[in-house]
Amino acid sequence: MKLLLDTHLLLWAAGPVELLPDAATSLLDNPDNELWFSVVSLWEVTIKHGLRRDDFRVDPRVFRRELLENGYGELTITADHALAVGLLPPIHRDPFDRILIAQASVEAITLLTSDPIVARYPGPVRAV
Repeated sequence: MKLLLDTHLLLWAAGPVELLPDAATSLLDNPDNELWFSVVSLWEVTIKHGLRRDDFRVDPRVFRRELLENGYGELTITADHALAVGLLPPIHRDPFDRILIAQASVEAITLLTSDPIVARYPGPVRAV
């Protein structure tokens, strides 16, 4: 199964193991699953790291390199992704989460999230 991790799950997977939900750990450890991250997450980390937020202390360049070195695929943003945002119901206002949901829908890839609001979206979204 192809899995796109939301930004917080990516950060938790790269950080202290105790932050990652058990359901996510079992999916990430399954060698049959393909793990992906979006450049949207790098954009979010870069912005929030620059704002000195405590939950975004990771250097975005190092973070990207480590994801790639650990076998994650990198998903870029396309016009189809941007246009798909306009088709989403108005459940959540966060632009980073909305583009991740749109990417998952367009690419038919399961978005893993620990955010209960994101998990309310129809389509390939799975709460962990």
